[in-house]
Amino acid sequence: MSGIRRSDFVILLGGGAAAWPFAARAQQPAMPVVGVLVSDFVDLAPFRQGLGEAGYVEGKNVAIEYRSAEGRYDRLPELAADLVRHQVNVIAVPASTPASLAAKAATGTIPIIFGVGDDPVKLGLVASLARPGGNATGINFFIAELAAKRLGLLHELVPGTARVGVLVNPTDAIRTESNVRDVETAAHALGLQIHVLNASTIGDIDAAFAILVHERMDALFVIPDSFFANRRVQLATLAARHAIPTAYAQRDFVAVGGLMSYGTNLADARRQVGIYTGRVLKGEKPAELPVMQPTRFELAINLTTAKALGLDVPPTLLARADAVIE
Repeated sequence: MSGIRRSDFVILLGGGAAAWPFAARAQQPAMPVVGVLVSDFVDLAPFRQGLGEAGYVEGKNVAIEYRSAEGRYDRLPELAADLVRHQVNVIAVPASTPASLAAKAATGTIPIIFGVGDDPVKLGLVASLARPGGNATGINFFIAELAAKRLGLLHELVPGTARVGVLVNPTDAIRTESNVRDVETAAHALGLQIHVLNASTIGDIDAAFAILVHERMDALFVIPDSFFANRRVQLATLAARHAIPTAYAQRDFVAVGGLMSYGTNLADARRQVGIYTGRVLKGEKPAELPVMQPTRFELAINLTTAKALGLDVPPTLLARADAVIE
């Protein structure tokens, strides 16, 4: 399928008359400013599309201040504080748990619209999904919560798997801990052994694959992270070179040669962040805008990669795939 549609998300619960034209112009409100905070490079076109659907076009009736940590998560608090100092009207975080937490820590008054893959209630971003209650709301696209399902699909595709490498980015400590815990629980239920591998640089990824080969791991499970998303070509290339079946959270990996993915359509999630940002600019309160969650997920399989790895994709799995790349 081409992607998730909007309907695939569900909301849980004095002067003379001659002076009047000049006075009216003087009293016109300044163009609203949206602060966009990201932890690494991310395609913001879907966010701007959603903002446009809500009636706001950058440079026409809204200004946007961009801040990116460029992969250095330790810079996020400083960047969030900078947006607060600029007194932006809304802080939008299209797709980043660390950036969302930094924004929340920086202000309790400026509205925040987030896109996170983890439970926003457990993260402390909102009081509840139906009634956020504070200055933040947004989209929860369930990347982390799908770890067990994704690992199960990998095991179904590669039934002989016994030992699985789990690639994580240690600079995102909170998400790494929760994701590893979820994967460990799922692996135990499937009778799999896991080996956690850390990578936060290009060199670390190369080193991780060297360990995978040396330890004769049967497969690789990549924990969702913006750094890995930006290195998807490197990951898919190394997985193919070393013949290691690999599962990802995003379809983008499969498009560049990755074996399989299972998760939310992140582009549409970013679009929804843009729509919510527009609604807040129009006066709606984050406290009263329920956190949105996806109602469907997409499974993508690269048949060319499967054949190169000598894998026969089960017909039952192929029938459930939303996207098959040949």
